[in-house]
Amino acid sequence: MPPKKRTRGTTVKSKHEEPAAKLAKKDDDEKDSSGKGAKGAPRRRGKPEAGNSGMQEDKGAAAAPAGKEVYCHWLMKSEPESRIEKGVDVKFGIEDLKALPKQTGCWDGVRNYQARNFMKDMKVGHEAFFYHSNCKEPGIAGLMKIVKEAYVDHTQFDKKDAHYDPSSKKDNPKWYMVDVQFDRMTKRFIPLSELKKYHQQHKSNGGVLKGLALFTRARLSVQPLSKEEFDFVLSLEDKEPI
Repeated sequence: MPPKKRTRGTTVKSKHEEPAAKLAKKDDDEKDSSGKGAKGAPRRRGKPEAGNSGMQEDKGAAAAPAGKEVYCHWLMKSEPESRIEKGVDVKFGIEDLKALPKQTGCWDGVRNYQARNFMKDMKVGHEAFFYHSNCKEPGIAGLMKIVKEAYVDHTQFDKKDAHYDPSSKKDNPKWYMVDVQFDRMTKRFIPLSELKKYHQQHKSNGGVLKGLALFTRARLSVQPLSKEEFDFVLSLEDKEPI
């Protein structure tokens, strides 16, 4: 029997947050770490839960506790190539997001506590890079916006789901998701290899990407970016690859 096709959409990772597909010469920077007690399957994005979709008022950056840095820009990883998890194809690339109704889907399946907490910090209107991971050529494929703030991820309670978590209870859920909407493709694909070159340059000269989470916290499937980092990476779409 052929594997079921996932209908929700994306590939956010859960327990191993970016589960490693058996790809030859996979870059270590592309591996995702599991959170304590997290499961680790790839995260999928798909249809927003009924009654939970719809654009909300843009709240911008929310006030943060003293000492906590506030972010308005993000990088979110998903798998654009087929990979079977519990009989379900968890593939979800940017084209899959574009194909959803209103080009909007839920970013479910995250099973890493730090990645989950970053999603709980997201506000409507925040911008995010759609990053293709765990594939032949990882990198940034496009942009999307947060259109619904964190709410309970229903996949944690679904025994048939690749991201089912028997330790999570409906009266005390562990995992949350947000809704994202396709914004646009980048003018060109920005590969991990190119970003790595800039990161290495900037580590030596104090440039903007010296502390980019893609390399300093590489294993997370949901990562924050400063405005300066986001703007610099976005500017690369207008430049020739290095």
